[in-house]
This record gives sequence, C-alpha cells and structure tokens, in this order.
Amino acid sequence: MRYLDFSSWQGVLATIIGLSLFTLIGVGIRVLMMLTIQQRQQRLNRQINERIRTLIAAYKTLGGSFTGELTVDPTHLRELQQRAKEQGDVAHEPSERPRRIRDTVGAALSDIILLGTEEHVRLAGQAATDMAASRPIQTAELVTSLRNFIRQALDLAPIPADVQIPRQGPTRQPSGGGKGKGDDKGKGGMGGGRGGGGMGLGAGGGSSRGADDV
Repeated sequence: MRYLDFSSWQGVLATIIGLSLFTLIGVGIRVLMMLTIQQRQQRLNRQINERIRTLIAAYKTLGGSFTGELTVDPTHLRELQQRAKEQGDVAHEPSERPRRIRDTVGAALSDIILLGTEEHVRLAGQAATDMAASRPIQTAELVTSLRNFIRQALDLAPIPADVQIPRQGPTRQPSGGGKGKGDDKGKGGMGGGRGGGGMGLGAGGGSSRGADDV
C-alpha cells in the first residue's frame, strides 16, 4: 500500500495507470496461458480421435466377418500359382481373395502395432510373426481386445456377459470378378473392378463386405 499515492491528483493518476498496467499484464498472461493449454488440449484430442478412428478401421478389417473362413492364409499368390502348376490344375487360376485378405490384415496389424495399447501390440506382433513365418493366424482374440478398448474409450457400457458373440474373422474381400480376356472391354472392366476394390479397402472394408455378400 505504500506505493499508492493519493496525496495529489498526479499521484492518483500515476497510481491508476500503474494498477491498470499491472492488471492488463496479468490478464494478458492468463489469456496466453489459457490459449496455450487449449491448443495443447485440442492437439491431444485430435491425436486421440485419429488413434480411435485408426483402431476402429483395424477392428472392422480384422473382425468384419462372423462366418466363413476366420483364419488368414499367409500364402503368397505366386506360391498358389506354383502349387496349381505342380498339381496340373493350370486351367483354374488361384483366387486372389486370400492375398487381398492377407494384405489388408497386414496393414491393419501394422496400424495396431503403431497405435495400440501394450496388449494390442503384443497380440498384433504375435500375429505378424506367425504371418511372416507362413503360419495361418486367427484374429478373434485381438478383435475382442480392440472391441473392449474402443467401447471404453467411447464411454460405452461393456457388453453384457449374457450376450453371445461368435468368433470374428477378417473382412471378406470381393473376388476379382469376371476376367474378360477376349477383348479390351473385358480388360477395362477388370481394371475398374480392381480400382473399386481399392476404394473399398480404403474405406475400412465396410463396402467391400457388402459387395461380397451380394
């Protein structure tokens, strides 16, 4: 209080100016701190949202099927072709669906290893190791772990214990469709079908499953 001078109008004016500057500086520092904290929180929220979106896409890829073959065949297409030649079945080319499923599952495992929790990384790493060793893998356990984590991150209630959920497997990719080798139109149609399949993979496999069911 000894710095406040009210003995003259000059002192009162200087006191008011000093208090105003002090208040202005204090408010400016507070606003700057609030903006910094807000920007940091927004950045963290964006990172969390991107992480959740990526894990949801991986969940759809790894667990988008409840029926059919629920394991991933790690065999490469060239190995299937070589096997068909050795068996003398040259007339029927091997299906590209297992290769597409293997590629999409591999990409999903890579995302999980990058952004998943410790449990996710352990399960995805084991699956990737088995795939690299040409051993068929199942994704049901990893899918269950992803589902529980995503529901918890989105503040959703746990799935009731009395709800029975069948084992989930990778999303079934659409087959290559008709391959018209007789004319250029058939080749063009085949190329368009492959391009559409690529768009389906980028969308998380949701549309590709619908195309396969049809």
